[in-house]
Amino acid sequence: MRHEPDRLRFEIAARDGAARTGTLHTAHGPVQTPAFIPLATKGTVRGLEAREVADLGYEMVLGNTYHLFVSPGPERIAKAGGLHGFMGWDGALITDSGGFQVFSLAHGGVANEVKGSGRQGGGHGSVVSIEEEGVRFRSYRDGTELFISPEVSMRVQAALGSDIALVFDECTPFHADREYTARSTERTHRWLDRCLEWHEREGPERQAVFGIVQGGVHEDLRRESAGYVSTAGVDGLAIGGTLGRDKAEMREVLAMTAPLLPEEAPKHLLGIGEVDDLLAGIALGLDVFDCAVPTRLARHGVALVPDPDNRFRLDLRKSGHEGDRSPIVEDCPCSACQYHDRDYLSYLSRAEELTAVRLLCLHNLTYLQELMRHARTAITTGAFNSYSEQVLSGASPWSPRV
Repeated sequence: MRHEPDRLRFEIAARDGAARTGTLHTAHGPVQTPAFIPLATKGTVRGLEAREVADLGYEMVLGNTYHLFVSPGPERIAKAGGLHGFMGWDGALITDSGGFQVFSLAHGGVANEVKGSGRQGGGHGSVVSIEEEGVRFRSYRDGTELFISPEVSMRVQAALGSDIALVFDECTPFHADREYTARSTERTHRWLDRCLEWHEREGPERQAVFGIVQGGVHEDLRRESAGYVSTAGVDGLAIGGTLGRDKAEMREVLAMTAPLLPEEAPKHLLGIGEVDDLLAGIALGLDVFDCAVPTRLARHGVALVPDPDNRFRLDLRKSGHEGDRSPIVEDCPCSACQYHDRDYLSYLSRAEELTAVRLLCLHNLTYLQELMRHARTAITTGAFNSYSEQVLSGASPWSPRV
């Protein structure tokens, strides 16, 4: 682990078992942890202005290197003052490496690459070749051939000007065999070294770099990867790659991986954002989480609600909400719940009005922000287990007594 306080400093403030609160100090301000990080995939959190996201209490967002590389391109964003200036975001910013998209979205899923099938060598959005040097693929926009390597990924993230850059890695699906996963993990480690070498020579001085622990569902590979990444010159650690075929296996993988990471390091769990999974991750001592869940659900008319029997979801596009004058969730502080009812929101969503997406994004992001805020309070008072149990039993994130 690297300790350079000018670009990143992590302070642990309170502990309750393995769960902890802290502050991640970045070049663009502090981030209180544990924290959920909304996705600003294409330079915006879906449907919302940057100031609205900040007003919800969020201190960091995540930009998608793959999408911003394809369009509008890093040069254009750099001329605007980086992604901060381009999207008008004053808070902290983390960028992913593009690895997940290159190995999944770009060619219809990692499984296709592993099996040697799928759309490789095909049309728009297809992978042309995967080599030690990097990955060649076709833009999903116009079919132009593009290339991403560890060095290209870091160069793009430097142009985006993020406070934290993630190293370029290879992702594997849960059904990849151990031999393939081992080769993939070793390549990810070699790519980690190349990312760090490039960043040492040419990266922004105040941009921190997080390494990614891979290894699939295999304990020995996770242990090997955790050791390799932890001893590299990184500023923090992320847990990536497949976490299993279901929640039970995911919990097992995380339970065996989290204790392998240095206690003092900030720990980011990539791509996880379900209510129960967030609470489970916090209980393991993980600090930062990102996921498309709140905005993706909003796009499909689904709101987060305290209903564990239905995966904390309310589908407003289903029938049965006509005439329902109740808010999505009682006492929720979001504008969707304060000023509108289920009847109206259901109508808007079924009519595919953009206002529905905006209001549901505001609600879902409020829900997760409140979950994190009250989890931090519960940890500070030594009541996190009680708080978690109440939420998982159906209490709203802001109502449990802790």
